[in-house]
Amino acid sequence: MDSEVLRRAAELALSFREGLPSRRVGAATTHAALRTALGGPIPEDGIEPTRVIEELAAAADPGLIAMAGPRYFGFVIGGSIPSTVAADWLTAAWDQNAGIYQAGPSASVVEEIASSWLLELLDLPSTASVGFVTGAQMANFTCLAAARHAVLARAGWDVEADGLVAAPPVTVIVGEEAHATVLTALGYLGLGRERNLRVPTDEQGRIQVDRLADAIGSVDGPLIVALQAGNVNTGAFDDAPRALDAIRRHPNAWAHVDGAFGLWARASDRLRTAAAGFEGADSWSVDGHKWLNVPYDSGFAIVADPASHVGAMAPASGAYIQYATAERDPFNYVPEYSRRARGFATYAAIRTLGRTGVSGMIERCCEIARHMADRLRAADGVEILNDVVLNQVLVRFHHGHGGDPDAHTRDVVSRIQADGTAWLGATTWHGKAAMRISVSNWSTTGTDADRAVDAILRCAADA
Repeated sequence: MDSEVLRRAAELALSFREGLPSRRVGAATTHAALRTALGGPIPEDGIEPTRVIEELAAAADPGLIAMAGPRYFGFVIGGSIPSTVAADWLTAAWDQNAGIYQAGPSASVVEEIASSWLLELLDLPSTASVGFVTGAQMANFTCLAAARHAVLARAGWDVEADGLVAAPPVTVIVGEEAHATVLTALGYLGLGRERNLRVPTDEQGRIQVDRLADAIGSVDGPLIVALQAGNVNTGAFDDAPRALDAIRRHPNAWAHVDGAFGLWARASDRLRTAAAGFEGADSWSVDGHKWLNVPYDSGFAIVADPASHVGAMAPASGAYIQYATAERDPFNYVPEYSRRARGFATYAAIRTLGRTGVSGMIERCCEIARHMADRLRAADGVEILNDVVLNQVLVRFHHGHGGDPDAHTRDVVSRIQADGTAWLGATTWHGKAAMRISVSNWSTTGTDADRAVDAILRCAADA
């Protein structure tokens, strides 16, 4: 019975994957229809497993987005390389608890190896520690927890033991374009989503270093500064060398880098210069799904000082736990104990692609983004709002809706999403409505890009 249902699930999964290149990208149903198809009363006696899987696949299919396919350009979402999907299937079948070495020796060792490969690819200190978390949100949380631990420890306070009540106040500085996950992490950590100093950014979303230096100079006591490698709208990078020079003048400061997708530029010979200097920070958050193209549940919290990392994350002791002596206990680096063995998919991705494959994938995405921007820029009534330095393109449409570019742009985005050829999201950039193109998928080709641009221009003409 196990074999039958697993084989059928594999057949259905393969059918979905094989159909991605031609599949409608957006959903083809409504919330009400999905509730009807998937809902109903709880079964009294249970249903035969293969039937459950077949009915689940059929009912869910109209509501599945083809985000693993080649014409999904929304939210900086990558795809999933076939070998990483296969590794993820094995991960589920092996069902290993990646909390401690004793519960999953292979899971622990694979994380060790994948960690060293990641640090080499990103050209970060080889002595840094890596925690395998769910994504960029928990990577930012973990890194900022390490930052909180370190700056308070230097001030003579054990925050893990004594909490924040009566602790020396910690000042946090972020840029005005800081990603929401950084602010959310600060809220989780008791540092406050709004209790921070926000430094103005320039026309591309880069933090203004002179203003940053002024803000740092006004701070006494523990300080955390969050920089950005890859603005979520423009792809722009903060000036890391100058920013870090200003941060290092403070006697008790921690520099964190939100590098969810942009830090992958350091894996490319062509793009590395744009991300130069970030290796001098204290921590880095990276998302494996965005540009390593592994399945979801893959983020990396990287900390230059492993002692601060473990100090913030190591769980309270339990008499029943068999702690490792020389081996890696993965729960020391993440905010979880029982969890999926996330390292296998990352290991498979790096072995499959190699250094040149990772670099080539990132460079190809950036080339496609520039190509799409060039084609759109040449069209009448289309404006590109950003310097296309990475994989992000901001597009604004004119000549419609009585001369209201905001309304016209939002209408064009809605039409594209309804059209189904491609999927792109909307954003607001410096007070202007814009369409955002993110090219992050390993399988996207120039032909896919041209199909998407043709659809965009067709929808713009009809709006």
